[in-house]
Amino acid sequence: MKGLTCMVKPCTLPTPTTHVSTITHCSTTRTGTGTGQLRVKSSWNSDSGQARVGHRVASLGKKWREYQGIKNWEGLLDPLDEGLRHEILRYGDFVEAAYRCFEFDTSSREYGTCKFTDNTMLERCGLGGSGYKVTKSLHATCGVRVPGWIDRSHRMPSWTCRNSSWIGYVAVCEDEEEIARLGRRDVVIAYRGTATCLEWIENLRVGLTSLSDDVTPEKKKAMVQKGFLSMYTSEMDTCPSLQNMVREEISRIVKAYGDEPLSVTITGHSLGAALATLTAYDIKSTFNHSPMVSVVSFGGPRVGNNNFRSQLENSMTRVLRIVNSTDVITKVPGFLVDGCNDMSKHKAGVQGWLKKQVDAADWFGYADVGKELRLSSHASPYLTKSDFATCHDLKTYLHLVDGFVSSSCPFRTTAKRLLTGVKHDKQQILGDFGSWFIWCFKVQTPF
Repeated sequence: MKGLTCMVKPCTLPTPTTHVSTITHCSTTRTGTGTGQLRVKSSWNSDSGQARVGHRVASLGKKWREYQGIKNWEGLLDPLDEGLRHEILRYGDFVEAAYRCFEFDTSSREYGTCKFTDNTMLERCGLGGSGYKVTKSLHATCGVRVPGWIDRSHRMPSWTCRNSSWIGYVAVCEDEEEIARLGRRDVVIAYRGTATCLEWIENLRVGLTSLSDDVTPEKKKAMVQKGFLSMYTSEMDTCPSLQNMVREEISRIVKAYGDEPLSVTITGHSLGAALATLTAYDIKSTFNHSPMVSVVSFGGPRVGNNNFRSQLENSMTRVLRIVNSTDVITKVPGFLVDGCNDMSKHKAGVQGWLKKQVDAADWFGYADVGKELRLSSHASPYLTKSDFATCHDLKTYLHLVDGFVSSSCPFRTTAKRLLTGVKHDKQQILGDFGSWFIWCFKVQTPF
């Protein structure tokens, strides 16, 4: 790691006592000479199998609905409510488990699958004490296909052509003590981010397309990014669509537990954040009497247009977007024009003109959804000069959530969830994609 830049003095606050019980402290070790480098152990310990999510907090009681967004998280984000902080980190741990379960090794015959069985995956990822049980593994299929002539002529590596891959899981809280603490039975749907080459290609299909079941007039149609919708709805003879798998499992869960307090919390990072938003929209659109549906997303790109946002909000789906202001992924795709009322007349005129161009070009007409918890890598004294991978890394997001206090106190000294000094798998994925991209351009056949 390079020397620290933009040193920030953390706020000194008393350790909270009302919500959070014992939390494992991460240890830090200085390395190097006068460089300010840090080697920081993660709160997840692969040897002990312990994770932060396993440490219980006080009963949420009636406040669980507020933490799930029933009041759109008003009064809970700035300053960040301590109980909500724990809930965000708890769901972040479920997303991190989705990454840990995925087989990233392209040389393995199991590439693209889950490394563990449904019965053991949470325990193997350190979440054995969470009180949840995995009830369904989820797979997503890319709608794009590599042209056959490329594969035949250039012997494309098999891992670059993988269409269906394990994307996440559904887990249901079944521990009676945890159900009592949470105030309801909670269902988690957790998605990992982009991993395979074809998923990267889907990310680049940024044109907007209408949802197939939207019967509203043309000008009011909800439209979403083509690639994300493709991954959610595409299927193969050997693998049903992610949409059908989710619908089938939620239907089963509602029938089994519909007579008790029930919530569905959909969480994901990056591509997984986009799929989480689509999943929430689909559940609320499909089930007439669906349970409370909330989204907690980390580093997610924009998903759809303003009509999509309106329909999502009208369905009472609550979306909490965790955003790192230095993460470029949260600013794409499309061109966002909003907030004309806050600008001068001159700027408003330019803004209005731009908005008309955006509305006329469906390719660009995206809108942010839900409530935003905005963080910044610059607030942490433990982060080096930011680069793309670090700013977008899930571990960075969880570190910033753990440290954030308020807009006037962006980082606390009592933060316990720090960063590892090990290169994250995400950076290796970027390398794999870069190698594949270079390989494609080396072939002597015109595209």
